[in-house]
Amino acid sequence: MASKKTKEIWEFGDFQTPCELAHLATKVVSKLSFKPLSIVEPTCGRGAFLLSALDIFHEAKSFVGIDINDFHLDCLQEQIIKKYPNAPVKIFNADFFSFDWVKFLENLPEPFLILGNPPWVTSSELGMLQSSNVPEKSNFQAMNGLEALTGKSNFDISEWMLIKQLEWLKNRNGQIAILCKTAVARKVLNYAWKHDYPLRTARFYKIDTMKYFGASVDACFFLMDCAEVNSSFSKNCDIYETLTDSEPSSAIGYHDGSVVSDEESYLKSKFLQGADKNYIWRSGVKHDCAKVMELTRSPDGFINGFGELTHLEGKYVFPLFKSSDIANGHVSNCRKYVLVTQQFIGGNTAHIKRDAPKTWNYLERNSALLGKRASSIYRDRPPFSIFGVGDYTFTPWKVAISGFYKSLDFKVIGSIEDKPAIFDDTIYFLPAWSEEEASFLAEILNSKLANEFLTSMIFWSDKRPITIDLLKRLNLHTLARKLGRENEYQSFIAMRLIPPSLEDQPQQVLPFSM
Repeated sequence: MASKKTKEIWEFGDFQTPCELAHLATKVVSKLSFKPLSIVEPTCGRGAFLLSALDIFHEAKSFVGIDINDFHLDCLQEQIIKKYPNAPVKIFNADFFSFDWVKFLENLPEPFLILGNPPWVTSSELGMLQSSNVPEKSNFQAMNGLEALTGKSNFDISEWMLIKQLEWLKNRNGQIAILCKTAVARKVLNYAWKHDYPLRTARFYKIDTMKYFGASVDACFFLMDCAEVNSSFSKNCDIYETLTDSEPSSAIGYHDGSVVSDEESYLKSKFLQGADKNYIWRSGVKHDCAKVMELTRSPDGFINGFGELTHLEGKYVFPLFKSSDIANGHVSNCRKYVLVTQQFIGGNTAHIKRDAPKTWNYLERNSALLGKRASSIYRDRPPFSIFGVGDYTFTPWKVAISGFYKSLDFKVIGSIEDKPAIFDDTIYFLPAWSEEEASFLAEILNSKLANEFLTSMIFWSDKRPITIDLLKRLNLHTLARKLGRENEYQSFIAMRLIPPSLEDQPQQVLPFSM
């Protein structure tokens, strides 16, 4: 990768593929006895893949390179004139997102090979850069409104591009061979299998990104062989350790609407699959302004992220646990505190001025920073709003796990200083109303049976291997029954005291009346 990540490089995901890597990857395609007649590199840059294809696929009738950067295309054109003056090559300066690909491909002979290295940048990064180099907005991931608002709709631009490429080849004969993050490749496979795209085969060839790009990223050379209509197709993907391996080291598959990492373990424990209506996984509080909202305590008051000492009433200040606290087992006391300004999403905050004037003045002094929060979840909300808050936030006991750390270790967290523990939004938890209930939940979640089921669907190399979607797939009622603990499960459900609705009676909730 480039030694310096400039705004332009970041915005366009503009990391040119080393020629050695492009040649090795293109060779992999040629060894599969695939003979494309048309080869297209949609975001070609300086054309490392296109030049490799010209070296390898001598029988192809058409080579096409398209990129938004005309300087890169000038460099590529020089190489083509010098080395392949008579080759059937066409170079276009165009924007991937506005180019009429369907019409263009209609005029090219099949089979196609879509080849290259699309941008490694996410939609949220482009949003921060206020970039215009973005796809037309569409809910291609089929997120619900809440998921989209809370950031789950953030996606890699290459994911969107790959799904578009699948659409180009629908009912056509061709292959897609792309360098991308491995997590992106799995998402695209999940999309393809979920929507029954006819893939004959799929393969991942692991890439040493530190060697080729100077960055530690889990990435692969991702191949999809798109079958013609009525052809047989597969919902498995072979994994190869290197570009030169001839035999896969492992495989992943698709079962019950999800890609699984260990098919054998999943099939043994899949009876645990299913939502549990009595226990719903939650994520921690989202505020997007840590320097203002997160505090440390000193003998003289609270200190914010700017190192400023401030004096606040205790009413809206709660003990905070972050991912590292949960993962490292530091759960008997807290390092940080957090301002919790609402009891439920969209709740009125004006009463803080009356109930805690010092806190209100502090928030007012920092209103410019809080107002700059980019996420749309804060738009048209009461001032100083937060997200991921509800009655579940204020239960006295919780069972929690970090999404970031590579361990299935569920921790019991009790109240701190007579106040319920609050988590940041990298932590997932189940609310509980007693220590006994929390201990029971942690014990069954940490069981070998639950571990086997969850591990069969986890990809530990992901940045956030444990997700709320993963946890929601485990039916705790079924798990308790299989472990011979159904009576305990039923007793906790029966004994649980449901607090009054926070939305209906916000001033009667215990934490805010302390």
